[in-house]
Amino acid sequence: MSLLELRVNGRVHSIDRDPDTPLLWILRDQFNLTAAKYGCGIGECGACTVLMDGVAVRSCMTSVSEAVGAKILTLEGLFAVEGHPLRRAWLGEEVSQCGFCQPGQIMNAAELLGRVADPSTSDVRAAMSGNICRCGSYPRIEKAILRAAKEMRHE
Repeated sequence: MSLLELRVNGRVHSIDRDPDTPLLWILRDQFNLTAAKYGCGIGECGACTVLMDGVAVRSCMTSVSEAVGAKILTLEGLFAVEGHPLRRAWLGEEVSQCGFCQPGQIMNAAELLGRVADPSTSDVRAAMSGNICRCGSYPRIEKAILRAAKEMRHE
């Protein structure tokens, strides 16, 4: 065990854990930030996606030691401010069905919109290709991202 410091959603936390522990387990079990989900455990489905220094990462495959010194943002942190454009767009387009994958989808979308202010449909499809939605909400996800991008450009 090692004493490690993590910066999650703007707060610094000291934890005493094995440095190889997946970040997902720290977020969920130690910090009670349960939006990121355990889906596949091999980084393929995207349900566990969080942002680390603005880059989408799979928290099931990211060790705590890799996260030390980085700014980690979860869905809880992204939506801490009421009325985030992605939240409004997701609700407006009625994206969620079961909702399991949606936190990872939204965090991946946030990374895209942090890089590309005016994404094309092709940009959205390429950026979101690593996130699996078993309900097949892809067309609504795409519309929501384009809607949020438009709103963010006009703020």
